[in-house]
Amino acid sequence: MTVIVRDFRTEDAEDAEGFSRIRRLAVPYILSTPESVLHDVTHAHPDAHVRPLVAEEDGEIVGTAQTGIVYDSPEPGQGYLNVYVHPAHRGRGAGSLLTRTAEEYLAEVSATKLFAWVLDEPANRAFAERRGYRASRSAHFLRLDLANGSLPPRREPPAGVELRTGTDFADDPRPLFALDAETLADEPSDIAHEFTDYEAWLRETWHHPLLSHELTSVAVVDGRPAAFSAARTDGGTTYGTMMTGTARAHRGRGLAMLAKNDSLHRARAAGFTEAFTGNDSGNEPMLAINKRFGYEICATEVQHVRELG
Repeated sequence: MTVIVRDFRTEDAEDAEGFSRIRRLAVPYILSTPESVLHDVTHAHPDAHVRPLVAEEDGEIVGTAQTGIVYDSPEPGQGYLNVYVHPAHRGRGAGSLLTRTAEEYLAEVSATKLFAWVLDEPANRAFAERRGYRASRSAHFLRLDLANGSLPPRREPPAGVELRTGTDFADDPRPLFALDAETLADEPSDIAHEFTDYEAWLRETWHHPLLSHELTSVAVVDGRPAAFSAARTDGGTTYGTMMTGTARAHRGRGLAMLAKNDSLHRARAAGFTEAFTGNDSGNEPMLAINKRFGYEICATEVQHVRELG
């Protein structure tokens, strides 16, 4: 059995299907479809140097790697690689070959530090450590049985607050961009972000095929978005929260929970039966909110870092 690594082919529908299939098998807590894979690749910012890779074993796609540069960080040279291998094909060299190929490419595009998320399992962590990666912060995947769980009851927004959906901003989503950029800057992370490119946000986020404008909920104060919960769906019965956050000036008022509860109730009414989200393990406020909704931790991943040269 021979394993090879090659570039992902955007013109090949089987590549998109295979890439998405591996992602779903390896990390079923992250929504992925062939359409979303193609969108991520074809709409990536040029400065991100995105280069997806696939590993083939006897002509079958058995592994994938997401590689690129964190272009919106004030610190240059920060690259990322996230490698996933089909559970039934591990231990045959696909992961090692994907990692080596990704590292060589990232060095060529001037990466000096590499970040990789690794599922918190002994074999995965040992794989990363043998290749010179050191463990850093961790994050949890959380799951909610949306069909049978007991959500907090819906409540009327407090005086001066109005609940809207993402579709209400279809003509001008820039206020949501500003809120998204502000909350992203405050997210616990090893990588700082300065997200200022509105056009890139439109391509990569607002027009993403998984984003549900209808199920995204926004708490508005004085005509401006103050908190939001951005929803993604996979075209089936799975719902995911991409981001929930509140503008700094409005924190401590329960607006994030208000928006997320509204979105979850509407998702359940629309027939979605399973919900996923993710939180940094140090993000105690958001973890507490999700616990109140009934989310339970279903997996943990650990970010690993390696310095180059």
